[in-house]
This record gives sequence, C-alpha cells and structure tokens, in this order.
Amino acid sequence: MNEKGKKSLLAVLTGAPIGCLGGLIGLGGAEFRLPVLVGLFKYPTRQAVAFNLAVSLVTLISSLIMRLPQASLPALTAILPVIASFIAGGMIGAYTGANYSKRLSEHTLEKIILILLVSIGILLVVEGFSPVVSSGIPMLLPVAVLVGIACGIGIGIVSSMLGVAGGELIIPTLLLVYGVDIKIAGTASVLISLPTVVIGMIKHASNGAYAEKKEWRELVVPMGIGSIVGSFVGGLLIGYISSSLLKLVLGFILILSAIKMFTKALKSARASKAVIAPPVRGRKL
Repeated sequence: MNEKGKKSLLAVLTGAPIGCLGGLIGLGGAEFRLPVLVGLFKYPTRQAVAFNLAVSLVTLISSLIMRLPQASLPALTAILPVIASFIAGGMIGAYTGANYSKRLSEHTLEKIILILLVSIGILLVVEGFSPVVSSGIPMLLPVAVLVGIACGIGIGIVSSMLGVAGGELIIPTLLLVYGVDIKIAGTASVLISLPTVVIGMIKHASNGAYAEKKEWRELVVPMGIGSIVGSFVGGLLIGYISSSLLKLVLGFILILSAIKMFTKALKSARASKAVIAPPVRGRKL
C-alpha cells in the first residue's frame, strides 16, 4: 500500500472511533478530531481547523439525513424563530471567526484553541456530573430572537476557530435558555450548524485552506466516511453505555489530549524558531 492509501486508511480508522464516541454523547466528535489532526497527522493548526470543518460538514449532512425522518415537524416549527436567529448569528460569527483567525499567528491561534478545547472538556465533565435539565427562561419572542442571534454569533466564532459544528454549545443553550426537548435540540443543532459550517468553510477557502485538492480524497472524505459509520454504531450503543459516565471520561480525555498535543506543537514551533534564528553578533569595540 502506498503512502496515500495508508493515509486514507488511517483517516478512516481514526474517524470511526471518534464518530462512535461522538454518537454516544450526541455530538459529531469534531472536538476530538482536532488534536488527532494536529498530533497524529502533523497538520499545522490553521490547516487542521479547516479540514476539521470540512469533515464536520460531511458528518452533519449524514446526521440530518438520519434525523429528519424521525423529527417532530410541529415541535421544530414551534421553535423556528429561535433556529433562524441562531443561524443568522452563527453565520455572522463563523465569518468573523474565520476572518479573525487568519490575522492571528500560528502560536496565538494554538493558545486560543487549547483554551477552547479545555473549556469544552470541562463542560462535558460538568454535564457528566449534572445533566442539563431546564424548563427554559421565560422571555418575549423579540427578546428570544435577539438572545438567539447573540448566542449564534458566539457559537459561530468558536465553530470556525475550532473547525467544529458547535453542537456541544448549541444543545446546552437550547436546553437551558429555551427549555427545548433534548431530541428536538439535537435536530435543531444540526439545522443551525449546517449553514454556520458552510460559511466558515467558504471563508477558510478564500484564505487558501483548501488549495490542495488531494487532501479531500486522502483525508476529508475517508475521515468523514469513518465518522459517519462510527456515529451510526455509537447511536446503536447508546442504550448500553451510561451517557453521563462517558461524558466524564471523554471530558477528561479531551482536556489531557488537547494539552498534550498543543503544548507539543508549541514546543516544536519554539524549537524551529531557535534553529532558524540567526546568531547574535557581539558589538565591535
């Protein structure tokens, strides 16, 4: 097997278990893919974020195909203004986040991503100890829409900077703030994430992130296929594994892997700079 074939096989083999874990806790698994893209596949952080976003699009489309036939259309229609406000805010946030990340140095971007991944890991641990249950916050429709736009902007920024769909933030927000049923929140999250991810990808593409077309064949598509298969298997195993316990374990794994991968990347970057830096010449007397 040539190098291209090995890379594609590795993409499938890593995408499947990550997708399975994501399926077990109701997420796409993108937050777990990013450390793998940086640590195992050795992509620069900026490139890894863009590819992670592309794989997220593949998994979102498959998730929507599987979820829509089982979704309650009346329940979704009832929260349509909220979904629309999240989409509007998410698209603004995704464009802003992708545009802002382009201006950051690789070193600064890695620090921000490390903080965001650790924060998501802590959120998973908290949810593992105390599952989110809420009847929502009573508010008038115009206020609910404005709150949705504001939340969407924040989630969109995180989405485009991490390359994630944002479900780990959208679902708790829908549960806590709007009191949406967990199953409806999952479907709504996919509907909200799709345009957010597309806008983020368009902006990353304009920054030249997808210039190498071969990466789609060798990485994005194989990892997307592995993630889809894994998420399907994870969905079948939900009834056999405690979701709360799994969130605890995965939260700690995400925190540790993010710290390990990105501190290693930061050390490598510093070492490279030390080698490239010219020697300091002594002053002539």
